[in-house]
Amino acid sequence: MSRTYVIRKEDRMNREGKYEILKRYFGYDTFREAQEVLIDSILEGKDTFGIMPTGAGKSLCYQIPALLMGGITLVISPLISLMKDQVGSLNQAGIHAAYLNSSLTPGQYHKALEFARQGRYPIIYVAPERLLTESFLDFALHSQIDMVAVDEAHCVSQWGQDFRPSYLKIMDFIGQLRERPVISAFTATATKEVREDIVDILQLRDPTVVTTGFDRSNLYFGVVKAKDRYGAIKDYLETHKGDSGIIYCLTRKQVDEVCERLLKDGFAVTRYHAGLSDEERKRDQEDFIYDRVPVIVATNAFGMGIDKSNVRFVLHYGMPKNIEAYYQEAGRAGRDGEAAECILYYSGQDVITDQFFIERGQAEQELDELTRAIIRERDRERLKRMTFYCFTSDCLRDYILRYFGEYGSNYCGNCSNCLTQFEEVDVTETARALIRCVESSRQRYGTTVIVDTLRGAKTAKIKSYRMDEDPCYGACAKTPVYKIRRVLDHLQLKGYLQVTDDGYAIVKLTESSREVLEEGSQVIMKAAKETERPEKGEGEKKKESKGKKGPVGGVELTEKEETLFQKLRALRTQIAREESVPPYIVFSDKTLVHMCMLKPRTRQEMLSVSGVGDHKYEKYGERFLGCIAGDLAEAPDRAIDQRDRPE
Repeated sequence: MSRTYVIRKEDRMNREGKYEILKRYFGYDTFREAQEVLIDSILEGKDTFGIMPTGAGKSLCYQIPALLMGGITLVISPLISLMKDQVGSLNQAGIHAAYLNSSLTPGQYHKALEFARQGRYPIIYVAPERLLTESFLDFALHSQIDMVAVDEAHCVSQWGQDFRPSYLKIMDFIGQLRERPVISAFTATATKEVREDIVDILQLRDPTVVTTGFDRSNLYFGVVKAKDRYGAIKDYLETHKGDSGIIYCLTRKQVDEVCERLLKDGFAVTRYHAGLSDEERKRDQEDFIYDRVPVIVATNAFGMGIDKSNVRFVLHYGMPKNIEAYYQEAGRAGRDGEAAECILYYSGQDVITDQFFIERGQAEQELDELTRAIIRERDRERLKRMTFYCFTSDCLRDYILRYFGEYGSNYCGNCSNCLTQFEEVDVTETARALIRCVESSRQRYGTTVIVDTLRGAKTAKIKSYRMDEDPCYGACAKTPVYKIRRVLDHLQLKGYLQVTDDGYAIVKLTESSREVLEEGSQVIMKAAKETERPEKGEGEKKKESKGKKGPVGGVELTEKEETLFQKLRALRTQIAREESVPPYIVFSDKTLVHMCMLKPRTRQEMLSVSGVGDHKYEKYGERFLGCIAGDLAEAPDRAIDQRDRPE
């Protein structure tokens, strides 16, 4: 039976109560970087804007002030799954919260609204479409709304990667309230332009703006140009059996095909895309979240708001449309702060698929033609930057961070480029041949025709275009095709050539082309040493290079601790089934690992475990202490040996 959440008066009156709230309900002793600054700003009544990477703890920045302000905090959230996950986590922590969206029946909605009027919920999650409905507006006008927190705030910007017109209703709603509440906004992915747009559209007044940086050092980034993408992903899963992960595909058809093949090859996987029925999507999503199935194959319709902490890898079976989308999707890995891998399997065909999605422009139908044209042009530019990510030989992490306006050392030591041995290669002759061929063909053809001409191919297309008569035909006949394509990619990356993206992918000259042809400029390119090219799959290479890992990727447990971890995990699964909640909501893998390391035997020792607060101890603490005690009784020699290991 759940108990009513009551915040003590002294907590409301004293900002120091934030520490007690943090420990009592969330189980942590200290705040992460920037959380306290953002919380203090809100408690001082200031508009606040936090730009923090996925997994940095954005939700606590508005949840803790909401519990100390006395009135109601409305959290504007874009997706039903996000709301359900956040509200479920709060309820498990002992905090009464509710969500109001289309997933509720009329009866459930009105009942929740009535409880809200009675002041039962200090935090209410609401879809932006609901804000201006008669029933919700009547509730809001007769309630004390202390704060409106806008989650996924980039959705308000037409220049963002996930613009939602319904977010523009937020300021219309706030304008109708009796008193203007504190407005807070949070996002994980926003360029400088989008950040300025958010401040302007939400009319934030002299806001406290905190950017913690976009880097997530626990994530490994890799790009793989594989001829057989399915085979590469299959190899990866073979070496990561039991790990939880997401495989993103560009289309529903790809999702169905990849999922079907993996099932036939004996992998436990499920799928998710908008073409499935509501019942199928709900079942498949829950199978993944509840750890009944470790891997889900999905389109980008899946993931936002899924706070599954133990996702150890995110694989992209194709390239997303922009860096913002890629970083957001990849960021669903390693939310517990432990090591995780994000690998993109790239093919040139991905560019054509993404261009199709851009031209179709579903989210832009409500906009005027001029605005649609501007947005599509910017989307094409974003796609180009995403494509260059797949070409570059520089540090992948640094490439992403520079996109968001951060500059580092161009070496992270934890991406496929930094872990590959490169050498500088003079590719001037091949570069000149490519540029000459584009010029002699009068800039009429795409990359395949240009490459096939240089290698002297005898295809029907080459003959029909009469490119076998071009002066550049066969100029690079002795150069492997993959090397010609690599140089072509490099020329695009450095601006010596460009490929149009206005419906036809045509290779064009640029102002810099003449530097190579007429001014004799050298073209030097970084290339992986031939001897370093592995025959085995990326997953196997990574597994060998990183060595043996613990259950959350970054912590090495002893064999005996690993045994205890599996027992604690089994108990967590049992409790999750009893309460019909995802296992990670009971305790995260990181918390279970900390238990294995500290081996608590008393209430006080258990409360020192990261992620164990008073409320969760009352619900689960004794059962986990019993499991640990039983394990120690079976092997008393390890009762103390690891107790003082640091977190």
